[in-house]
Amino acid sequence: MATTPVTLPPGVSVFERGWLSSNCILIQGAQGNALIDSGYCTHADQTLALVQSALQGQPLHQLLNTHLHSDHCGGNAALQAAYPALRTSIPPGLADEVRRWDPQALTYEPTGQNCPRFTFDALLLPGTEMLLGDRTWQVHAAPGHDTHSVILFEPVSRTLLSADALWERGFGVVFPQLDGDDAFAEVADTLDVIAALRPALVIPGHGAPFTAVDTAIAVARQRLDGFVVNPAKHLQYAAKVLLKFKLLELQHVERTGLLQWVQATPYFKAMFGQLYADLSLEVGVDRLVQELVRSGAATVEGNVVYNA
Repeated sequence: MATTPVTLPPGVSVFERGWLSSNCILIQGAQGNALIDSGYCTHADQTLALVQSALQGQPLHQLLNTHLHSDHCGGNAALQAAYPALRTSIPPGLADEVRRWDPQALTYEPTGQNCPRFTFDALLLPGTEMLLGDRTWQVHAAPGHDTHSVILFEPVSRTLLSADALWERGFGVVFPQLDGDDAFAEVADTLDVIAALRPALVIPGHGAPFTAVDTAIAVARQRLDGFVVNPAKHLQYAAKVLLKFKLLELQHVERTGLLQWVQATPYFKAMFGQLYADLSLEVGVDRLVQELVRSGAATVEGNVVYNA
């Protein structure tokens, strides 16, 4: 069922992207213009064109990243080049890694993804407030999907920018869990924070804005409970997400090329070792591809896997 269009607060625009890129939220006002998240690097030109079209020659003053996954900050470098006076703010947890640019610690290399180097000027400190457009937004910590993620809440309109902590039908892969951390509890705590804020409107990191917030939280809790009971279900979900992400980026890839990418991607090799310990990597990849095909997320023709 299609999501019913919602009314956004004055000055707020949402560039709803495909799943390769996060949504980009533009907030305009007399006090300045701010963009929250910038999409994946292969869509950087599109991100810049969307922003420039919306601003109609006005400057972009601020760029904020809810977290530093490649699909949320991959357009940072292009925006910084186009707007030299742009002030960029990121969550504090990986500031040192960004400063010295460590693609390993920033997870771009372990996930087999790309992100052009960017800089930052300030930190999005949880527990603080900041002026975006003409409204004051609260910064809240939102660990779980990403240890250092933040969400933004505007209490007058009760609008929440939830990043990947809450979608209309779930939440993002719990990446710290893949590293061996017990992060499912953090997902639950973040859902509690969101519920306590009582947002009337949620603008997620992926998908359309929605107002059925209680329902979305209930769906997310149910999904989380399933992962807690059966962690292998989360591993499988994560493996399919990473594979689908690569298909979204490449659109099609020969089976041999896909296997080479999997072998060079540490997250994949670790997950496959747990999911398909009794299978070869080749057979495990084929099994995962077939699951994507069954769900309608991919097609296979001969030796080529296509995004669908």
